[in-house]
Amino acid sequence: MSEMITDIGIDLGTATVIVYVKGEGIVLKEPSVVAYDTRSGQVLCVGQEAYTMIGRTPDRIRAVKPLDQGVISDNDLCEKMLQHFLKKVYHNPLLKPRVALCVPSAITDVESRAVVDAAIRAGARKVYLIEEPVAAAIGAGVDIARPSGSMILDIGGGTADIAVLSLNGVVQKASIKLGGDKFDQAIVRYLRDTYGLLVGEKMAETVKREIGTVSSNIGDEAFDVKGRNLAKGLPEKRRITAKELRPCLLEIAEQIVSSMQSVLEKTPPELVGDIHTAGVIMTGGGSQLKGLDELIEERLHIKARLADCPDECVAMGTGQCFDFIGELSDDVIRFGSNR
Repeated sequence: MSEMITDIGIDLGTATVIVYVKGEGIVLKEPSVVAYDTRSGQVLCVGQEAYTMIGRTPDRIRAVKPLDQGVISDNDLCEKMLQHFLKKVYHNPLLKPRVALCVPSAITDVESRAVVDAAIRAGARKVYLIEEPVAAAIGAGVDIARPSGSMILDIGGGTADIAVLSLNGVVQKASIKLGGDKFDQAIVRYLRDTYGLLVGEKMAETVKREIGTVSSNIGDEAFDVKGRNLAKGLPEKRRITAKELRPCLLEIAEQIVSSMQSVLEKTPPELVGDIHTAGVIMTGGGSQLKGLDELIEERLHIKARLADCPDECVAMGTGQCFDFIGELSDDVIRFGSNR
């Protein structure tokens, strides 16, 4: 890794941390998980290694996510996680890097300060915060400087961010606490209530990835789910179909589409016309749910397309935002420094 690298973009997601280094591209992609000893408070491992421990640790060890619904829920663990990842990608102890982090559109000033402080304590010289849909648009190759409307839907692990962009600024936006984790929780709830089968979040995520869909055109896809029978307390395997899972996923997806409609209703008609022509760009891991693009087109009558590398768009745009810092409006980018 070059010793002259000074600009780093981080998608500090609820589910995954993705790091983009200027001149290098995506250099790290690991789960946002920290495992620590509850007695000593010592961090045992971070990222992929900690993720494998979820649901498998003894009482004295906890594997947790330091972020919840797009914001920091544990400052100390988040700082240690950032330190760990920055050390993995940046090896110059003499020159601290500039770091850009993406944040949900609805983040509060207190939450913003917590993110900035955590990054500075982790070793950043200067920290920039950029709103997720703006970073997603830049990463997806959208020219946000044009005087025409672009609509972005970014669905991460904890939040769904919707924004209409024009002339390097946000015209209308919404951020709701519905993301990939909510889809996983809906699957856990369905299996528990319907079959008395308890599954972990990792199994639910696998089910979603394999057969999860909100499409009205469903085939006969099925998946063998493994969990614990709550009545007997014994391991059980049950075959689940995509068709039976659809209603619980559709309920969440429709709330996201409803928020998109609210944003469109507040958007100037000229920009709505642009969006009708160009369509909606979908980014984030949660946007890859099968049939979501069809649902958007059916409900809103506008085309929806998945960006190239949708789960990496935000990190790429966050890293590339250094090229636009002087042009972006103050409402989409903020900064703090290590004094």
